[in-house]
Order: sequence, then structure tokens, then C-alpha cells
Amino acid sequence: MPVIIAENDISQWEDETGAVYHFPKRYKTLLEQGTKVVYYKGRIKDKAFAAARLSSEPHYFGMARIGKVYADTKSGKGDLYALIDDFAPFEKAVPAKIDGQYLETIPSNRTNNYWRDGVRLISQNDYDAILSRSKPLAMETASKALADEIDPLAFESANEGSKTSYFGTRYERQKDLRLKAIAIHGLDCKACGFDFEKAYGEYAKGFIHVHHVVPISAYGGKKAVNPETDLVTLCANCHAVVHRKQDVTLSIEQLKEMLKRQQMI
Repeated sequence: MPVIIAENDISQWEDETGAVYHFPKRYKTLLEQGTKVVYYKGRIKDKAFAAARLSSEPHYFGMARIGKVYADTKSGKGDLYALIDDFAPFEKAVPAKIDGQYLETIPSNRTNNYWRDGVRLISQNDYDAILSRSKPLAMETASKALADEIDPLAFESANEGSKTSYFGTRYERQKDLRLKAIAIHGLDCKACGFDFEKAYGEYAKGFIHVHHVVPISAYGGKKAVNPETDLVTLCANCHAVVHRKQDVTLSIEQLKEMLKRQQMI
């Protein structure tokens, strides 16, 4: 069955729309991999967020599917987080209520507290009714918008100007892959352990490079990237060393061995 997932303007979790969604363990059975979801926002409480919303009123603003679900290792309450697949924002906001009627069917025993739930199970009819009110942007359009973002953290070991190098550079810049990789692997360097926030403070919070374990130029064509196995977080120094020579991409194990040898000198 489809579900509604509510996204708050201010949250205790550092979620990213269309990439990562954290949730309490009580919603585990609702948010299983493959579940169809519709994104929802409640009424605006702080006008500072107006520019980032499609409407100040309660509304639906996108559709997606739940990807792989992980335990949140930072939580002591059994919280989890899900990677979000196939996110497609709506062209316009879909109001929660139209002509005095809610698009979601509210059970008679939940009229006073229905909207408190951050995750809500809905019928296929309700799901279809919401989607019929606003055409989702094409998946290709959303992906291209992400791919076109300039990534100052990109390194490559490929030859300049090659067809695969050009493809790889653009594909590497998909923002949702970076966000998913960080959610899974964290913000510390997986070679040397460096953490930018610990070293530089709040100003560097959230900063890290995301490295392709297998060089994109070796794909030979479009390939679905698994952020758990194909990506890893590295500090700027380690990432630069991995790609220091254009015809060689060091493995993380090779990098760790280099660091180990230097520490023994």
C-alpha cells in the first residue's frame, strides 16, 4: 500500500528531499523497500522557509519509492533511515484539502489526531487522486537537474576529453548519490579517519568528498551506482592521492597501506 511521508521545514534529522528520509522505528513496517510514497508538508510555521516550498498551506509536492532501509547508528532509540529512489517533484502543489474535502481518507476514529503521524498509510484510490492533481516532472528532467550541478569535489583518473570521461564527470555529479553515500558511510574519511567538522568546527560541518570505488570511466556506459558499495567518503587529501595519476586509481586498501607504512617510519 502507498504511504504519505511528511517533511517538516525544521526537523531533528538532517534529511534531504528525494535522497534520504529518517523515521522512528514505529514506522518500520510501513516504509519497506519498494513502497510507493507521496511527499507532504504541513502548514508553514516560519515564513523564512516560504521560498523553499510550493505552498504555505498543507500540500503534497512529490512522489518516490522507498529504497534500501538502514538502522540509524547515531540513534539510541532504534530509529532508521531509508534511501529514496525515483523522486519526482510535482509541477505544482497539490492542496491537502480541495473544495472542503481532504484527499486523504481519514478514519472516523482518527479525526482528532490523524495529521500528527509523520508516515500515513493510504489507499491506492487516495494515492491516484493526489497524483491526478499535478503532473510529476519527468524522471529524466529531475535527474538532469541534479547532474548539471557543478561539483567542485570531483576528481578523475581518466584521460581528458574521452567520451566515457565526459559521461562519467556528469553522472558523478548527481546530488542524490552524494547525499545517500554520506548517509551510509558518514562524514569521516574511510582511509585516514579525518573529520572536517572535528578539525575546523561548525563551518566545515557536512563537508567531505565522495569517491567512486570503481572509476566511472571504466563503466563503458550508463550504470546504476550503488551508494553503499560503489561510493565511499574520503577527505580532500586522500581523494587527491587516489586520483594523483590519470591512468591509475588507487583502492582504499592501497591508500590505507600507504598511510600505515608512513606511520611506522
